[in-house]
Amino acid sequence: MPRYDAPENLLDKRVILITGAADGIGRMMALTFAQYGATTVLLDKNVANLESLYDEIDTKGYPQAAIYPLDLEGASANDYEAMAEKIDGEFGRLDGVVHNAAVMGPITPMQLYEVQAWYRVLQINLNAPFLINQSCIPLLNQSQDARILFVSDACGRHGSAYWGAYGVSKAGQENMMQTLADELESGTAIRVNSIDPGTVRTRMRASAYPGEDPMSLPAPAAIMPGFLYLIGPDSKAYSGQAFLAEDFI
Repeated sequence: MPRYDAPENLLDKRVILITGAADGIGRMMALTFAQYGATTVLLDKNVANLESLYDEIDTKGYPQAAIYPLDLEGASANDYEAMAEKIDGEFGRLDGVVHNAAVMGPITPMQLYEVQAWYRVLQINLNAPFLINQSCIPLLNQSQDARILFVSDACGRHGSAYWGAYGVSKAGQENMMQTLADELESGTAIRVNSIDPGTVRTRMRASAYPGEDPMSLPAPAAIMPGFLYLIGPDSKAYSGQAFLAEDFI
């Protein structure tokens, strides 16, 4: 893919749900999408950070965001249905869903992996996107040009030792992306893709690689062109594809 320079009105009047919006890549995504005209629905369990993000979006004069506090670990199918009903009542549709929320879990051999930790990682990283999709696809079908975007990882595209449930969950997301893209290919305006951010300066990266100098890595803002492309109208020709953020920089 060539370098992508988004037009300033790229996401005007689009309503986009972002999970894991309170920190890191999700926070920068919310600010960037809002800068380009989107109304963002900010989902996270960290209410204080969501409120701070909401205020920052408002201060910058971007379209007013909506906050939806939810802990994906304990959320049930009914909770996601209630979320979809709330979004429907407020906006009547969704133009995009970004599955960004994730937990890393322990980096350890599978033989030694603690069972409850395994369940927790898969619940947040894999089951939650499945349930969100089930609840939100009817809203996405109300859009004339909708997107589902999974935030991927290299260890989900090729298994690596010790990445355990995190790697398995990301591999599951890649398969879910491809399955959904195939199912929604005809008869809908929904396009489904994934993007691997690569090495980025985040808290999750720092916890996985404590000896690494975080200032040697790009900040989340540097990788936003690919996210803008895949959530916006210019990516209409693509569905079921796995992208790298570096390809758009």
